[in-house]
Amino acid sequence: PLGLYLESPQTWLHRLDARVKLGWLMALLLTPILANPQWRVLLVGLLLGLTSISGLPRRVWGKQVLGLGVFSLLLLIIIAVTPDGLPVTSQPHLPADDAPATSYRYLLWQWHWLTVTQRSWQLAVRVSSLFFTLVYATHLFLLTTPSEAIAAAMTWYLHPLKRWGCPVGDLSLCLTLALRFIPLVLEEVQNLVRSVQMRGIRWSKLKLRQVVRLWLLVGERLLFNLFLRAEQVATAMVVRGYQPGQMPPLHWYPSRWRWGDSLAVVGLAGLCALRLAYGGD
Repeated sequence: PLGLYLESPQTWLHRLDARVKLGWLMALLLTPILANPQWRVLLVGLLLGLTSISGLPRRVWGKQVLGLGVFSLLLLIIIAVTPDGLPVTSQPHLPADDAPATSYRYLLWQWHWLTVTQRSWQLAVRVSSLFFTLVYATHLFLLTTPSEAIAAAMTWYLHPLKRWGCPVGDLSLCLTLALRFIPLVLEEVQNLVRSVQMRGIRWSKLKLRQVVRLWLLVGERLLFNLFLRAEQVATAMVVRGYQPGQMPPLHWYPSRWRWGDSLAVVGLAGLCALRLAYGGD
């Protein structure tokens, strides 16, 4: 499933400090803003390169890369052949006598009513590459980082806000609970899907009303199970001494700074420098 932590095998991405990985994630999410298409494609290649040398099993990331790649390719094709929305202006068919000759073409490709222009192609590359980067970078981060380490890294970044009275402890607790609850939601969805499959329902023989009713029952059961899990979590918190307005000490995931983390920080600084130098639109 998308975004679940992989406990084994432990790769070099697992051993990196969560704060460094969170910094890389934010760089991958923020540097595409106002960037040229070449930079966005470069980030896609960087993610695929990191995955290939990470040591993660192909069965873990193969389906995700294939699914996201196919969907991004569909986005690229659909947006490329969609009208770019620029108004058509009247201009002479032949250039002026003193006009310099250039190789620029606004119309890149045309077949019957399908047309690809410079603007539509650039927009297609931006949207498809941005979608792939946002989804897969987050997936790779969650795949190699425990939820407790993510909450600890976010708390470390939010710690300076205590000077202005920001409830960093409460935010950290909410982040921890949210990150711990995501696997429970995915587990409940998987269990319900398996239960429906094992019953051998013949969907072709069901009417639309029966199909809608069946999925409404499944959704109702999913909500019931999630509220039950939430109540169990709340009960466990009360038993362990969690009281409103009184923040207990949180035992964070232990983090150790290694030489690989220093190299990752240097690489992050180089990535930001390349973005400022060559990635501008």
